[in-house]
Amino acid sequence: MRIRRSLIDLDDLTPEELSYVFERTGDFERTPPGPLLAGTACANMFFEESTRTFASFQLAELRLGADIVNLAPKNLSLATKGETLEDTALTLGALGISVIVVRHWEAGFPQRMALAFDGHVVNAGDGVHAHPTQALLDIYTMIEEFGSLHGRTVAIVGDVLHSRVAHSAMRGLARLGARIVLVGPESFLPSTYAGNGISVERDLDRVLPGADAVVLLRIQRERFVEAPISDLEYVERYRLDDRRLGLLQKDAIVMHPGPYNRGIELDDAVLEFAGWRYARQVFHGVAVRMAVLDLLVNAR
Repeated sequence: MRIRRSLIDLDDLTPEELSYVFERTGDFERTPPGPLLAGTACANMFFEESTRTFASFQLAELRLGADIVNLAPKNLSLATKGETLEDTALTLGALGISVIVVRHWEAGFPQRMALAFDGHVVNAGDGVHAHPTQALLDIYTMIEEFGSLHGRTVAIVGDVLHSRVAHSAMRGLARLGARIVLVGPESFLPSTYAGNGISVERDLDRVLPGADAVVLLRIQRERFVEAPISDLEYVERYRLDDRRLGLLQKDAIVMHPGPYNRGIELDDAVLEFAGWRYARQVFHGVAVRMAVLDLLVNAR
């Protein structure tokens, strides 16, 4: 039974803890925090490829002075020798590991790990379920831009159904009082997402003039066998390009959790747009993850 705090999704954070993470993020970006995790061993277990998340977690751990173990799937008995998840959790705990950062293609895998592991587990993305630290850094980017998000309109565009980032972001944005508008074709955005303050729209051009922030999503091709919509149709209806940028308010921002696909969900005009905030999102990733690790390990 899990006895220490973990972060599986944003529902695990109280409003006070959410504020704490954002406050500490700002602190860490202004002043190096020192070895707050000295003597703490962190294991990074990534069963799926990652650039931004893996690198930023490792940098966060390094800057906090943690001891780091990177466990590739090929090095895990869990993946190659039939060891159970529970046995892996027991082994890592006995080795002195205190924190496991895990990414896995199976929705629910990090939660199962957290229930078996006598330590802290951070979900670095599980299937199409959740990606809480990416959502935190995206939300922090919006807060940096607008201050309070209460009453702000955030449009999330594209393959919402398969996006673990979108699912976590919706939870966090709703708690901060933002108005959430989901935009995409039925195959990527069932109408059942509507409700509880979330609206579903099919016409991107109609949504853009009222959006304060637009979050573009990559089509998650690895999540299905055959594309339910052609690239040509998607581009015509949902790609953000120079014409559609002209529909935005002058202070609106555009974001993407990455990796982005040029020519599909955006074209090069977006990369030159004054409100393009992708680099700020990536920049905030290290400090946000430092703040999460500090909260789990040190906060009482």
